[in-house]
Amino acid sequence: MATDRLSVIFAALADPTRRAILARLSEGEATVTEIAEPFAISLPAISRHLKVLEGAGLISRSRSAQWRSSRLETEPLREATEWMERYRVFWDSNLDRLEAHLKRMQSTSLVEPVETTTREEQS
Repeated sequence: MATDRLSVIFAALADPTRRAILARLSEGEATVTEIAEPFAISLPAISRHLKVLEGAGLISRSRSAQWRSSRLETEPLREATEWMERYRVFWDSNLDRLEAHLKRMQSTSLVEPVETTTREEQS
């Protein structure tokens, strides 16, 4: 069964270490050693994370002599953002309607709001 591209992208983004790696790569290309620096995990573990990110198209890797650097690829992030944007518009609209409904309920409420006083005001 073939997995759709968005599922692969979101699966790669589901891991906090991979998201941190992407944040690091947003600052510029880096080698595996440079990427691994802030993490308390092994280089092979970082390499496995990089393979997942590369498989999702979120990074590309190049080799120059013995150095292998990774670079952020923005197209898959754009695709994911466009997909999520449709739902953000939906939720914003629903939240706006909920807010208007709550305001209507408050303005027609028969119960007076309870005033709060501090202990200093009571003395």
